[in-house]
Amino acid sequence: MTESLSISTAILLGLLGSAHCVGMCGGIAATIALGQKHSRIPNLIGYNFGRLISYAIAGALVGSLGIFIKDSTLAIALRAIAGLLLITMGLYVAQWWKGLTHVEKLGTKLWSLIRPAASKLLPVKNIKQALLLGFFWGWLPCGLIYSTLIWAATAQDPIQSASLMFAFGIGTLPAMLSTGMLAKQMQTLLANRNVQHIAGLMIILFGLYTIPFNGIIGI
Repeated sequence: MTESLSISTAILLGLLGSAHCVGMCGGIAATIALGQKHSRIPNLIGYNFGRLISYAIAGALVGSLGIFIKDSTLAIALRAIAGLLLITMGLYVAQWWKGLTHVEKLGTKLWSLIRPAASKLLPVKNIKQALLLGFFWGWLPCGLIYSTLIWAATAQDPIQSASLMFAFGIGTLPAMLSTGMLAKQMQTLLANRNVQHIAGLMIILFGLYTIPFNGIIGI
């Protein structure tokens, strides 16, 4: 696994993109946290673990497809696309441009098939329901996930790509768990313009670092 595809980098991407995660999944997490006191923490953990499992499976799928990319030119193109999507993600997180919402529309049809099953699990009453809800909710159309998936696909290995996506999910946990228990405080923090700008800028810089400029010039 190259330096740009490290586990620590994947976790950092999750941390920096947490504002988007809270916007997409924070409401469900907060709802689970408002459940019965004796079960809300286990259910919240179960929900988030279910999300991570779905991310890892998606990572394994795109990594498997990456195996078939034997042509170095195609591999360079994939990295370039990943970098551009990460830049788009950074612009979205920083609230400078919301073009990422167009990318999210790609998963609308798949989500229309999954959503009915996910809705039946509400309200969450036990950890099994929470785990399944998290697993289903992990397939919610999300530009942040799609951007990271393309990035993880450049590993061209199902196990490595799955590990990267699982690590990405770990990076989202602090914000998601905090949102579940301290929704208002976390939303206030992530709505801070300075926080958004710094996180977005760091993602943009990483996107630029991901693009293989030398390889593109050499094509």
